[in-house]
Amino acid sequence: MTYLQIASLLIVLAGAFGAINYFFLRLPSAIGILVVALVASLVMMGVDLIWPHLLLAQTIRALVSEVEFSDALLEGMLGLLLFAGALHVRLQDLREQAWTVALMATLGVAISTAIAGFGFSWITGAPILIALVFGALISPTDPVAVLGVLREANLRKSLETQIAGESLFNDGVGYVVFLLLIGLAFPIAGHQDEGLTAALILFAQEAIGGVLLGAVLGWVVFEIMRRIDDYPLEVLLSLGLAFGGYELAVYLHVSGPIMAVVAGLLIGDVGSKYAMSATTRDYLDKFWEIIDEILNAVLFLMIGFEVFAVAFSADALTAGVAAIGLALMARLAAVSIPVLMLSRWRKFSRDVIPIMTWGGLKGGISVALALSLPDSEWKPIILTATYIVVLFSIIVQGLTIAPLAKRLNREQELL
Repeated sequence: MTYLQIASLLIVLAGAFGAINYFFLRLPSAIGILVVALVASLVMMGVDLIWPHLLLAQTIRALVSEVEFSDALLEGMLGLLLFAGALHVRLQDLREQAWTVALMATLGVAISTAIAGFGFSWITGAPILIALVFGALISPTDPVAVLGVLREANLRKSLETQIAGESLFNDGVGYVVFLLLIGLAFPIAGHQDEGLTAALILFAQEAIGGVLLGAVLGWVVFEIMRRIDDYPLEVLLSLGLAFGGYELAVYLHVSGPIMAVVAGLLIGDVGSKYAMSATTRDYLDKFWEIIDEILNAVLFLMIGFEVFAVAFSADALTAGVAAIGLALMARLAAVSIPVLMLSRWRKFSRDVIPIMTWGGLKGGISVALALSLPDSEWKPIILTATYIVVLFSIIVQGLTIAPLAKRLNREQELL
């Protein structure tokens, strides 16, 4: 199939499954599409077991492999999704939560990677470096899933900013950590193994380079917008910034996710205040809201279909179930330690740790990173464990975080 045919099929299915969810399940849109896609995939697998001559699952599996989920997300959709998410975060709100966001997006990712990695090695017997790769890909919270849930949870502004800001930045940091560990764990797959010094240099290049590139490109587009008043052109400029900036970041070997977040923050806050008319702001917000909703629907549809890539061996499924608890423990530590460190200088409400732990959803980025792993004996078990953690996170945590937040808010009001 051509790329246009694949894109058309995904849009049609996302719309159809969204309608099924709307009429029958009534779940939040993205989660409902994922559930319908997952159920449809499992039904097709069941039909294939009963009537193997139909080759239904085999046909769908071939289509899923043709879509190349990892490339589609990491090299296509991710920049747009992060840019769209960052547009709605105000810099003033982010500055007030800067230390919390910074510690959770850096120290928190490191703590989570270590706990999940060593735990995964203990559970599966995987070599420690390979287990740490699993820890790195499962540690970042997925901004696509998190920001979607925040719309339903009705959290207070400070907590919403902490969760949104952390999810936007720890995604980029986690991706860089993943690349470093891949280079150490799989040197035979074409990744250079040059030791800790080279790894730290690469980390600095990716992270700092991503920040600088996002700031420079965002400022250039801001200056152009400031000199014109033409909302279709300004919306087009923002789209070019998200698309072109991400591809330029990849070309320059700096972090594309971090670039997209920084550029989105700049255009969404400084740009909207000083470079846009009220008409332009309205059109820009609505345009990116539609882009975000469409890409969300397609992404969650693709996650549901990725069950065809999962290994259904007993060892892999057992590791996946155990990894759910492991990921939650790692997330709890990644939230608690920074909060306890900062509690000497600022006061945190009692609901911060439980909400940020349970609301730290995993999503498509973790699946994409697992799919991008070099082929090895450990890839099937890592992919299956990742997929199970992501499904649990999106469906169970995603559907219960809003009721949990409301209950904790009521309890806090009574104190």
